[in-house]
Order: sequence, then structure tokens, then C-alpha cells
Amino acid sequence: MIPALRARFNAAFTAERYARFRKTVAARAGAPIEFRLSETPCFLPAPLAHDLVAAGHALIDQLLGHPDYRRAADAVVPPAFRLAGGETSPTFIQVDFGLVRTDVGIEGRLVELQAFPSLYGFQALLAETAIEAWDLDGVTPYLGGLDATGYDALMRRALVGDHDPSEVVLLEIDPAHQKTLPDFTATERRWGVRAVDLRDVVREGRRLFAVAGGRRTRIARIYNRVIPDELERRGLAWPFPSDAPLDVEWTGGPDWYFRLSKFALPWLRHPWVPRTMFLDEITGDPPAGHDWVLKPLFSFAGGGIVFSPTAGDLAAIPDDRRRLYALQERVAFTPVIDTPCGPTQVEIRVMYVRDGQTYRAVLPLGRMGRGLMMGVDHNKGLDWVGAAAVLVEGDGSPYSLYK
Repeated sequence: MIPALRARFNAAFTAERYARFRKTVAARAGAPIEFRLSETPCFLPAPLAHDLVAAGHALIDQLLGHPDYRRAADAVVPPAFRLAGGETSPTFIQVDFGLVRTDVGIEGRLVELQAFPSLYGFQALLAETAIEAWDLDGVTPYLGGLDATGYDALMRRALVGDHDPSEVVLLEIDPAHQKTLPDFTATERRWGVRAVDLRDVVREGRRLFAVAGGRRTRIARIYNRVIPDELERRGLAWPFPSDAPLDVEWTGGPDWYFRLSKFALPWLRHPWVPRTMFLDEITGDPPAGHDWVLKPLFSFAGGGIVFSPTAGDLAAIPDDRRRLYALQERVAFTPVIDTPCGPTQVEIRVMYVRDGQTYRAVLPLGRMGRGLMMGVDHNKGLDWVGAAAVLVEGDGSPYSLYK
């Protein structure tokens, strides 16, 4: 999307440099990369980056500043996840946009938004390594005037707060076997917050402890990465009853996973938001005149999505579960990135962190693809697709931890 940078990168690309890039990313993360890394970063013009950030802010403000929405969102949180002492506002918000070409240029179209942490450790590492590996200048991986020093300080406040990092844990289910392990290890290396298995946490009165490998450590603050629908898939119970106050702080608490989710889509009004309806508001065939996508409200990573659903697909969902689905107008993303394998689509995630009373856009994350969706399963066997660094036109002098 920055033609001169794109042409220069494509001309200089070699498979050998790409292999070294992947090897360096894995070494710096301290874990194998089990998802595909795109051969190329995404080069984002500064005006488009500004527009994406501004649209995300507008959507966040619509929801968090809307008392009716806040009440409705509170009501959808399952009782087990109504944390005593949880966050009054989420610490982390992700807003995902697919890019389309319109009469006025390249714009975003909302895919979804989620108050759940993303790859704050790995994505910074990926982008900084890409700049170094490909000898890039005139670009930055950070948004809003941040550099790596400012980003580190903001993330340390968000993750650790006033605590000793040794008493802060990244909570996950079987973290050693998650595809996001490189983010967990990068988070520990950068901010000292280690990953702990949910099943290794014990409660003694109001206190929590992590017990693993003969080590017993007090937990004062939890950076939650447990996805509620994964608990259900694994047949596990959430072990922190809402009626049991604990001497622990939460950052990225699981209650906000429900409050700010695909449940929000029908509430939003913005030119970049496709028309979306709750399924229990629809009878019979999907409304004519559009292609539609059927989305479970509280699934993660594209689970359960049905493209171009038929009346039979809608009718197959029981009446008592229809309130848990939304029907969204499908938007065809424009392939805006020129690659040796042909034009490729990209989805841009703008990653926000609460900084006092405001939300600050800190990093963009990219997923490139030519399949039905951006996920790995829909792009198997393709090159120049996958997880990508997103580099924005900037001063070109980001500080790197690795030099």
C-alpha cells in the first residue's frame, strides 16, 4: 500500500532471508512458531493508520459511553465469570478491520472487536525483527508517537501495575501447548510476567498461589488469557467463584470477554460497520439483497462462523440459542497488497491499551490471506499469507531491544 516500499521489498526478497527471519523470530521469542509468518510485512500509509485508529476510538466510545449498552452487556456475562473486584473498564481492546478499496481510497470495514488481550509481546518482537531483518527504514511498528521505550513502559503499567512481576501471572490453559506460546515467552522476557496453567492455581482463603515444578508463588495480579469457550470445550470449570472475593487484581479479566465482543456489533452505527442483526430478531430466510455471515457471539478465532447461511442453517439453531448468534452483512475485502503470488487481502487489528481514563492505540497487527478467511485453516498451502508485521510510515528510527 506504499508502492515504493512494496516494490523495493519484493525485488529484494529471497527465500534464504525469509528463512533467517523466521529463525531469528523464534530465537528471540524463545519458542517455536507453530503458525505461518507471512513473507512480508504490511506497509501502512500514515493517513490510513490514522483513520483506522480514529474509527476504533469512535466504536469504543459508542459502546463504553452508552449506558443502555453497558447494562445489556452486563446481562450477558455468565454468572461464573462475574468477577468480584474485576475491572470497571477493560484494559485491552482489539478492533479488527478488513481493508476495502472505495471511491475515496482504501478504507476499513469492521470485522469484530474484543476486550481480550492480543499478542502484545510477540507482535512487537515480530515487527522490530522485520525492520532489522529486511533493512527497512522510514517505518515504525508503533502507533500514536510511541517508540519501544514508551511502549514498554505503558505495557509494564498495564500488565504489572504496582506489583513485583514475580507475583503477576499470565493465566492460560496448558500454556506450553498453545499456538500463542511465543507471545507468552516474549511477554516473560520483556516484562517478567510468566505463564501459569490455570490448573496449577490453588486458593487458600482469599489468596491465590501458583504451584508448579516444586515452586509455590503468591499471585497478586492476573493477566488473563483464558478463553471462556475453550474452558467449555475442554470440560473445565472456571475456578474463581463470583461470590468468593479474592485478594487479587485482574488485567484483561474474562468478564469483559463477553461484554465487548461480537455481541456489540448490532449496537454500532458507523460507516465502516457492516449491517448486523441478532439472530433472534430474524425469522425465515436471511434478508435478501446481501451476502451474510452467521457468527456465534462468544466464539474465538473464527470458530463456528458460517458463510452465506441458508434458511436451513438458521432454522437449525434452537430457539433458546438464537440470541447467541448474529447475522452480519458480508464484505469482500480488496486484495491491496501486491505479492509475487498475486494480490493479497489483509486484516488489520488495532491494539488498544487503557492508559488512565483513555484508550491508546499502541500496535497494529496484520493477517494476510487469499482464502475465505484470514485464519490458517483457510489459507493452507498458500505462500505470502499469514501473520504479518504492520509497519506504519514514521520516522524510521525505532529502538530495538535486540541490537
